Amino acid sequence: MSDIASGRPRGPAIIDTDLITLDSDLGADKESVVAALSARLAAAGRSSDADALTAAVLERESKSATGLPGGLAIPHCRSGAVTTASLGFARLSPKVDFGAPDGPADLVFLIAAPEGAGGDHMKLLTALARALVRPDFVAALRNARTADDVVALVEEVLPPPTESAPPAESPAPESTSGAADPASGANTRARTVVAVTACPTGIAHTYMAADALTAAGERAGVTLHVETQGSSGSTPLPASVIAAADAVIFATDVGVKGRERFAGKPVVASGVKRAINEPDTMIGEALRAARDPSAAKIEPGQAAAGTDADAGSELGWGTRLRQILLTGVSYMIPFVAAGGLLIALGFLLGGYDISDSAADIVVDNTLTDLPDGGLATYLGAVLFQIGSLAFSFLVPALAGYIAFAIADRPGLAPGFTAGAVAVFVGAGFIGGLVGGIIAGFAALYVSRIPLPTWARGLMPVVIIPLLASLVVGALMFVVLGRPLAAITSGLTNWLNGLSGGSAVILGVILGLMMCFDLGGPVNKAAYAFAVAGLDVSNHASLQIMAAVMAAGMVPPLAMALSSLLRPRLYSFAERENGKAAWLLGASFISEGAIPFAAADPIRVIPSMMVGGAVTGGIVMATDVTLSAPHGGVFVIFAMDN
Repeated sequence: MSDIASGRPRGPAIIDTDLITLDSDLGADKESVVAALSARLAAAGRSSDADALTAAVLERESKSATGLPGGLAIPHCRSGAVTTASLGFARLSPKVDFGAPDGPADLVFLIAAPEGAGGDHMKLLTALARALVRPDFVAALRNARTADDVVALVEEVLPPPTESAPPAESPAPESTSGAADPASGANTRARTVVAVTACPTGIAHTYMAADALTAAGERAGVTLHVETQGSSGSTPLPASVIAAADAVIFATDVGVKGRERFAGKPVVASGVKRAINEPDTMIGEALRAARDPSAAKIEPGQAAAGTDADAGSELGWGTRLRQILLTGVSYMIPFVAAGGLLIALGFLLGGYDISDSAADIVVDNTLTDLPDGGLATYLGAVLFQIGSLAFSFLVPALAGYIAFAIADRPGLAPGFTAGAVAVFVGAGFIGGLVGGIIAGFAALYVSRIPLPTWARGLMPVVIIPLLASLVVGALMFVVLGRPLAAITSGLTNWLNGLSGGSAVILGVILGLMMCFDLGGPVNKAAYAFAVAGLDVSNHASLQIMAAVMAAGMVPPLAMALSSLLRPRLYSFAERENGKAAWLLGASFISEGAIPFAAADPIRVIPSMMVGGAVTGGIVMATDVTLSAPHGGVFVIFAMDN
């Protein structure tokens, strides 16, 4: 039965007894528990919409489970539905699974922060998260008799509002010589390790990982300094501390800010939850890396785009190459979306013939000297020309950011150069892929050439761009340009020759790819194939673009419709996701179906692939065309048939 004390709040404003439930059955799954705690926050006037708060928390859960070892769970979010930063607490009976590796949780804190939560609020919330790694605090929560006791316990770990929160850097006490090294089982000199922790939301896991590593460092007799790159602020580690470190630990789910500061240090990397679950193991790995001359090290100027190829993550070359290519595609898409939509708007205002005269109209005419056709034609020409210029960056941006994923910022100049050369020689999208990879590895190789100290300052701004651009430019012009252009031309001719059954088969294949992984590598490959060949003078390319966009809209729209027609088959969170999926699907954002696919992949993904295949085939069979590369139903004006 519920044991909810009443009375005036006696703790800080972030929690009071009205938000606490002890030894209660709140349902059999985490969705029910989150909904119950959200309703309690709303009833206390701390949330304007319990359903919206529940949906925000469960959206965060879909990205990464918040269950922790020891029967704990910390579902959390930042949401506009939260009016006051708050903590809801439940001691559950029976326990409920929140995705922890060791089983279900009986202690659940719902951490709710307003969308624009200030620094003080975020510090209070993260202070609680850090306390949850302390066994004495967790045991006291289990033994608390009343809600007032829970409030008092939380009061002890939260700093008073007038005091500063725990610092972002959490160094362990200085260790003494001869401390035991768990990696070796022998006494060695004291070691120093630095660490960076970061998670996507930066509310809880960032700080729990920091404190778990700090506690493990104390047990191992290691001096540990942690930089937490979270929402409550980040204090960068001093350069002297980094220089003195024997090894580095990256426990992050996002890119490390200022990664280049740790260049030359042995490194161990993982997701943030591993640092919470296995901190002693990670400390031991860092100590072994410090003694191993062949251990992975952070190279100067290395990519910080989350690939961590250097960080002991043991990624295969296939995975590494996929990450590199996806980095280029992800940076390319904004140019495609903006440029393509502007071109489509130009067609809407000026007609499809505007492509032949837009450049001349923009140069020769003004608002006071309109061309034939009047204002609509002039504005259509302006929009078309802006869009064409933005769209022209497609291949250079692809190549540039592929090179960036390999060599970080020094790869940008040679990568963009490679893309521009690919366009110049007619190698197109394929040339951009090949040129970007060559430029990236050329820049990476040049960056490793040993130079005198006085010359190293010239490396990133002069030497690397110069030599890498020369290498990739020469290769593209002299060796690779014509073969790649021939391949591109052959592919274009093949597409133009498609008709009847062969066109339908291509539509089916593209539809299957668009619905296979919902924004993943296969989906992106199909989309990139379509936009790379998009040409208003090429009928086949317009058919392919229509097939890809229509098929990509199927998954979220299908799940939205299903959750509307058969709501009893879906949980509350899934029904909320279904509502959002209407707009996402209409906007051609396939990722709107991910929550459904993650919950039931065996049934959801194959059914969506069938729907996408049928859609792609129908589009090709009925000769539907589309001249805009993005926008969904909002660019219906750019579609024919």
